[in-house]
Amino acid sequence: MSEENTITILGIRFFTGTVEEAGALATKGGLILAPSGPGLAGLREDRIYQEAVENCDVALPDSGFMVLLWKLFKGGSLKRLSGLKFLAYLILQDETFRNEQDHFWIMPNVEEGEANRAWLGNQGIIANPADCYVAPFYDPGIVEDSVLLGLIAEKRPRYIIVNLGGGVQEKLGYYLRRSLPYKPAIICTGAAIAFLSGRQANIPPWADRIYLGWLLRCLKSPTHFVPRYWNAARLLPLLCRFREKSPTT
Repeated sequence: MSEENTITILGIRFFTGTVEEAGALATKGGLILAPSGPGLAGLREDRIYQEAVENCDVALPDSGFMVLLWKLFKGGSLKRLSGLKFLAYLILQDETFRNEQDHFWIMPNVEEGEANRAWLGNQGIIANPADCYVAPFYDPGIVEDSVLLGLIAEKRPRYIIVNLGGGVQEKLGYYLRRSLPYKPAIICTGAAIAFLSGRQANIPPWADRIYLGWLLRCLKSPTHFVPRYWNAARLLPLLCRFREKSPTT
């Protein structure tokens, strides 16, 4: 990823190119993250998460709140590229991804895994049970999984798609990138596939485009998402203070 296609915010190099260019980068392998607003708001409290997002290969500007604040503070033309848009592009349009047989899917639970597999099949992508892994409940601190690591090292898939919650998936993806003996594309887009398969609140492209995905999630499950997005408000003083710099400096 060239420096001209990035902008540094809070010590993280965010990708500023198109979704097609991001898809091309995925073919080269590496860790691709879509950090959420709540995740970024907690950078100073979670140094393992911070290390993961600062050292990933591609960070997508997924947080609409961050993009809006950055425009307020710095101006410019930073555009949001959500994990939802990126994953939808890979699955529905990117011929390299669609024609690749070596996918490996990390699912949050059995029920969602089955629904996601069925939806993928309807899109022409076969996700066999042997190519899926239901993640256990990980400790919120250090996220490691030797069983998963062994499976991936044996199968050597070209694409690993991590469909777990923010704050966990980044650490797991970073652990895999550091530990695997080869360089696959490790794509951490969280619940994006659940939006596509209908397991979570449907987010139409227009709503994602104008940064309203968070509102639809809150309306469908307020007790779960309202506190989470309320915590994202801490991003305001963090960006106001540090701007381009890492919060540790």
